[in-house]
Amino acid sequence: MYLAGMAIAPTTGVEMTAELELPYEFSQTLQKTSSTLPPAAERASWVLNVPEPPGLSRKLEGSFKKTATFLGTAFQRLRKRPVQAVLSASESVFPLLSWGKQYSLVKLKSDVLAGLTLASLCIPQSIGYAALANLDPQYGLYTSVVPPLIYAVMGSSREIAIGPVAVISLLISSMVPKLEDPASNPAGYTSLVLTVTFFAGIFQAAFGILRLGFLVDFLSHAAIVGFMAGAAIVIGLQQLKPLFGISNFTNKTDVVSVLTHIFTSLHHSPWNPYNLIIGFSFLSFILITRFLGQKHRKLFWLPAMAPLLSVILSTLLVYLTRAENHGVKIVKHVKGGLNPSSLHQLHFNTPHIPQVVKIGFIVAVVALTEAIAVGGSFASMKGYHLDGNKEMLAIGVANIAGSLTSCYVATGSFSRSAVNFYAGCESAVSNVVMAVTVLISLQLLTKLLYFTPVAILASIILSALPGLINLNEAYSIWKVDKLDFLACAGAFAGVLFASVEIGLLVAVGLSFAKIMLNSIQPGIEKLGRLPGTDALFMGIHQYPMAVQTPGVFVIRTKSSLLCFANANFIKARILSLVMEEQKSADETKESSEKRIALIVFDMSNIMNVDTSAIISLKELYDKITSCGVQFVIANPRWQVIHKLRLADFHNKIKGKVFLTIGEAIDACLVDKNMQA
Repeated sequence: MYLAGMAIAPTTGVEMTAELELPYEFSQTLQKTSSTLPPAAERASWVLNVPEPPGLSRKLEGSFKKTATFLGTAFQRLRKRPVQAVLSASESVFPLLSWGKQYSLVKLKSDVLAGLTLASLCIPQSIGYAALANLDPQYGLYTSVVPPLIYAVMGSSREIAIGPVAVISLLISSMVPKLEDPASNPAGYTSLVLTVTFFAGIFQAAFGILRLGFLVDFLSHAAIVGFMAGAAIVIGLQQLKPLFGISNFTNKTDVVSVLTHIFTSLHHSPWNPYNLIIGFSFLSFILITRFLGQKHRKLFWLPAMAPLLSVILSTLLVYLTRAENHGVKIVKHVKGGLNPSSLHQLHFNTPHIPQVVKIGFIVAVVALTEAIAVGGSFASMKGYHLDGNKEMLAIGVANIAGSLTSCYVATGSFSRSAVNFYAGCESAVSNVVMAVTVLISLQLLTKLLYFTPVAILASIILSALPGLINLNEAYSIWKVDKLDFLACAGAFAGVLFASVEIGLLVAVGLSFAKIMLNSIQPGIEKLGRLPGTDALFMGIHQYPMAVQTPGVFVIRTKSSLLCFANANFIKARILSLVMEEQKSADETKESSEKRIALIVFDMSNIMNVDTSAIISLKELYDKITSCGVQFVIANPRWQVIHKLRLADFHNKIKGKVFLTIGEAIDACLVDKNMQA
């Protein structure tokens, strides 16, 4: 019957380019099938006489059975073929063992080139991001050694570049100083940052093991766009300190406090223009090379090498001119050598441990969101699947290991991942090459960074910020969904005018508010039969050609859940629509046939109901029937009809439950004619 109805295409409002012709044998089969179908009354009984749906205990039992079956199969494989079983399990945890089988010398050549290019960008950025996080320069370099090596073994992305990033550095510098002042107690501040990194890694690894990737989705795409844009502006304002050579700087991150402090500092204390000249000169150089690299893809190496080249040239300039004696601020001592152990610096008995855990959770979620977004975008471009749970586990283990080896929170960097991608990387080996190059630099080249001007690090950070501000995406969000844009704008304003934490709370809060608004106040749509079909009912506003049966009011809610949060609203909305229809019919003095005599509530898209919803349905039925109008339901889902039966609702409406809207209308109109 359904196929027969669907085979007839609607002709009103749609110009068909070709008629649908069914084979003779198939049309005969359809006619024979439709003539042998059970009567409508029997089909309606199918709805009520459904088996009991699986409850919570059966679902848990099924889950336990699957787990037991999986463990039993794994044990059997381990007992019969222990070597193969261990290798299979190892490959699921360490993807390197899987793709390493097809690795070749040609791919190694590409990865070495990409890794060296990546290191040239990574070294200056890492030093700058460490300064942004209020840490000594070497901690940024340390973070570019151990986490990338761990990720190369456990990660599933080929292009993602792991290391310190601007947004995470900003989060740390905005939240941890509230617990410990980095200026008065740098050792205590560093210990708290490393402890935050440890807890962030624990949370990330737990998300991956327990398959809790949905937690990352608490930050919607629109909220991320707004948050990143606000963070980029805040980071840019923070770089005015080294550009103007300001000694003391506010710990606040909102735009009003930062600008007020800058204007006050420039007005009351002298500032050195040489810092500004060096910073903006090399910033212009970096931006010009980036423009050339975007115009000519073969010159991808030029913008990648520009930051390192800027560091070398500016360092030589300061060294030869002795500019540090004329007010130019320099990096000075950078501790070299291998990553030292930091196990003794993790403090779990500090009175700040609750706040440290909270910061670790926030940083973990933001870091994972950025990493999965970056890795997923490049994976889609290369045409392979990125396993989110493996990514969370890999980044979590990398940060746990990093917290034990003097690293702060690492994640996927968009700018460095883009360089890695365009440099032609073939696998995560490029991360290994980058880490080894940074390690060699730590061993041999840190003394050469003594005369590096701080302003050049600010210019490198500023050059990376435009990639965080996506105006085209913000405009697209505005065009598609105004409520989504509200979340985007709210996150942007929260970060810019309050703090990073407030911006995150606003982003998550507005995203949840949108969900709650759609759930609490869902729309109610009126349905009509599409011309040329027997049983296809669609919304009359979306399909103006849909025909409403005189005296029949077919409605459907736009929510998949009917519960305590929206049941009263839906009840009031339905009653309001019925009253409006009746009033309209009375005012136009239409015939009694046009007045509503039957209301069909299509429940096909409602997945579940609760007790509050059932009570509201009973009240709705009583109010409608008291006005002499029939109320029936059509096509309720399995869970819904089961609960309605348990609540004895089907007896209250005298069994007026139907398989389809069309059968409900036909049956009720026949009953009405017979009574007449």
